[in-house]
Amino acid sequence: MFDYQKYRPFTPLALPDRQWPNKTLTQAPVWCSVDLRDGNQALINPMNVKQKMRLFDLLVELGFKEIEVGFPSASQPDFDFVRTLIDEDRVPSDVTLQVLTQARHDLIERTYLSLKGAKRAIVHVYNSTSTVQREQVFKMSPQGILDIAVQGAKWLREGAMRYPQTEWTFQYSPESFTGTDMDHAIEVCDAVVAEWQPEKGRKVIINLPATVEVSTPNVFADQIEYFCRHFNQRDHVQISLHTHNDRGCGVAAAELGLLAGADRIEGTLLGNGERTGNMDIVTMAMNLYSQGVDPKLDLSNIPNIIAVVEACTDIAIAPRHPWAGELVYTAFSGSHQDAIRKSMQYHKDHKQTHWNVAYLPIDPRDIGRRYEAVVRINSQSGKGGVALVLERDFNIELPKWMHAHLSRLVQADVEKTGEEISPHGIKGLYDTHFVSVSDDWKLRNYHLNHHEQQVSAQFRVGNSELKGQGAGALEALSGALKKSYNCELEIVQFDQHALGAGSDANAQACVEVRVNNEILCATAIAGDTSAAALQALLTAFSHSRSSTAQGVA
Repeated sequence: MFDYQKYRPFTPLALPDRQWPNKTLTQAPVWCSVDLRDGNQALINPMNVKQKMRLFDLLVELGFKEIEVGFPSASQPDFDFVRTLIDEDRVPSDVTLQVLTQARHDLIERTYLSLKGAKRAIVHVYNSTSTVQREQVFKMSPQGILDIAVQGAKWLREGAMRYPQTEWTFQYSPESFTGTDMDHAIEVCDAVVAEWQPEKGRKVIINLPATVEVSTPNVFADQIEYFCRHFNQRDHVQISLHTHNDRGCGVAAAELGLLAGADRIEGTLLGNGERTGNMDIVTMAMNLYSQGVDPKLDLSNIPNIIAVVEACTDIAIAPRHPWAGELVYTAFSGSHQDAIRKSMQYHKDHKQTHWNVAYLPIDPRDIGRRYEAVVRINSQSGKGGVALVLERDFNIELPKWMHAHLSRLVQADVEKTGEEISPHGIKGLYDTHFVSVSDDWKLRNYHLNHHEQQVSAQFRVGNSELKGQGAGALEALSGALKKSYNCELEIVQFDQHALGAGSDANAQACVEVRVNNEILCATAIAGDTSAAALQALLTAFSHSRSSTAQGVA
């Protein structure tokens, strides 16, 4: 039932002196969106006029200068939409409409009728040239396929002459180019272009579609380079690519095709199209952007692009969609979170001029995303991510030795629920276990008497009095607690820093203590540095078992 032997590998071209592997992409191609034609015909429920207009307006807003808006000779709704764009003057002066037609006289005539009054337009004619379709579907000779193409080109030229007020560009596609013998494809395209005579000033596009993706991207690049080398009118014609995604390599094939000599790319926003989809323009444009190349499209508001595309196509965008997906800038792994946190801090401290942050190939803010989505916490997360969430969302900076204590609490919570924990959930655990303290353990006031290098201190804690001695206030309180509660108490870690600048800035104190065999942590904030330190110690001790063993002496 699952027999690989019924398939044969695609036979690649012999091109030992290929040049494209030594090239790099340094500029954006000419883009043409086919969302409203190829994308629309792939929908279960084709777009209505309102949806088409919304998507058209988005494409214009993003910066597309060439937009294929339909197949007006094959569909009355497409015909009406093209007429609406022209009659209502909805097409900006720098935008060119493109429409598709088969190489049939009646369809070409109706196509020109749909475009009457347009300032400029691209008429895109096609016929299939693939070996399998020629032999099995049309049952024709190679010459018969060539004759169809040339006749269609002639009808296209003659039709344009009847509408001289429009600036026409002719485009031809040998459909299923990748499944066509290359020499035959070149022969057909040479004959079509000879009919249009671009050397005399006519704008001509030859579009080479991977209508079905049948090979690896490098083989497609060889096909494009071979075509460009042997095509007679290469210097007078724009070479366009239209790749599909049957093997999941539509973007890669288009990129390598550009290296191989193409100038122009047709595709759809976010890859909607027949079968597995069309070449994804957002992905390819962002690939360029991430390499410091201007994509010539404004993709700064990805959330809005997704909202419009989903509303118009009724297709949800996958959360792991390249660049655009909801989760692509989100890290759950603890090691990833820690690396992001440290790398972003390094970026800030060293005032880096170029983006180079671990696990983030671009700055999410560039495309309308917020850092809130970068680090999210679940059972796979680590202490670095938890600490980053507190810093990022609540401006709470904890010393490194506290990260593990908080992370264990968060880990226990998410393992219990089996779900992601929100930033406010993390803050709640932090407050409960490190900040909250009952009234009985709140420092009301304290008094210190200094005698040489010794401090005698009195502390009002809740409704109780504590007395102790030590080298400083914290040691004095520690001694008072040990005496009153008959326990062992050791301050293991202590950290204190100002929250802000100026004489009126509050201080945050963090303490880790060992009470008998328990390790406890707490933080406290106060305007008085000593009060903050004392309250942190009291809060930590209040959470110990020893604190409930007996009352204050």
